[in-house]
Amino acid sequence: MRIGFDAQRAFFNKSGLGSYSRNLIQGLSEKYPENTYLLYTPGLNPDLYEPAPGLVKVKVPTRLMHKLFRDYWHSFYLSKELTRDQIQIFHGLSHEIPFNFPKKQVKSIVTIHDLIFLRLPHMYRLIDRTIYETKFRYSCKASDRIIAVSHQTADDIREFFHIPGEKIDVVYQGCNPVFNTEVPLIEKEILRMKYLLPKSFILYVGTIEERKNLLTLIKAMHYGKIDIPLVVIGKPTPYLNKVIEFIERHSLINIIFCDMVQDQDLPGIYQLADLFVYPSIFEGFGIPILEALYSRVPVITSRASSMTEAGGEHTLYVDPNNVEEMSAAIKKVLFDRELQEKMIAEGYRHARNFDADKVAANIMKVYNKVLNND
Repeated sequence: MRIGFDAQRAFFNKSGLGSYSRNLIQGLSEKYPENTYLLYTPGLNPDLYEPAPGLVKVKVPTRLMHKLFRDYWHSFYLSKELTRDQIQIFHGLSHEIPFNFPKKQVKSIVTIHDLIFLRLPHMYRLIDRTIYETKFRYSCKASDRIIAVSHQTADDIREFFHIPGEKIDVVYQGCNPVFNTEVPLIEKEILRMKYLLPKSFILYVGTIEERKNLLTLIKAMHYGKIDIPLVVIGKPTPYLNKVIEFIERHSLINIIFCDMVQDQDLPGIYQLADLFVYPSIFEGFGIPILEALYSRVPVITSRASSMTEAGGEHTLYVDPNNVEEMSAAIKKVLFDRELQEKMIAEGYRHARNFDADKVAANIMKVYNKVLNND
């Protein structure tokens, strides 16, 4: 089978869509090496991603015009490349397939991660919403099948784009297998010194933006007089100003920001944490939840959108807008060792449902379904 991927995000997105793309490409190429995998990307970024040699082939623009106008190559000319390369299945890993897609020659699948820009439009600029909706709607209509990363996303596709349910397959995404590896104690202590981490702490991982809801978590800790430090790892946005304003107004001293954490250090930091709290208002899936469960850390997250799918039965869920409920949940976990142990054991057992080989097998079922016109 000759399979092509829109791999732009794999080369240029550090987390989120980039992680999904890299993990899936690696999982498929290792589990099904008999196939040919071609990665189409408008450019290379070896500092972030270098595919294993021999397992995949990388295709980039070769003509001067396409090198200068990479968006055009990616959104339009790529369709011609696919027929030349005799691709049987093209998988748009991040919401889109190229326009003017050669439907008669190539089968197509698109993964839709979320439609948050339609669910929470006030959090996005009008121009961004317009571009996203044009690309996503076309891709859902034109592709042979759609992969939704959660039942929540599948419901949104049906609601906003009026796509019949029989065209959609729900295939959960996994996370990087490194989170399922125990970091040696000495290495964790080195990380503790490197990032000046306290002996005990609550961990938050995620972009510091309104949707991720860090401010409510900090309010919950302040409301409950929870004095264990909170370690925040995530890329800042202007929303951080609101967070800092609250911290300064209430003279909070136990909030530690680490926005320059190296990827290879993240598993060890998860494993050092006493508790992981992910208070996001809405997610297409919620990869950090899985990362924490694999790391054997108890998790509190929102009783909203897809988080219950990612977290399973033994994660603790709260209203993301309820400061009192979030505060009570944090105290409940921190001061109940028996509950912690159960959440860790059952959470890890749940996370194993998202192992890379299982995700790859489920994706391959979709590929075979498309080729067999089922």
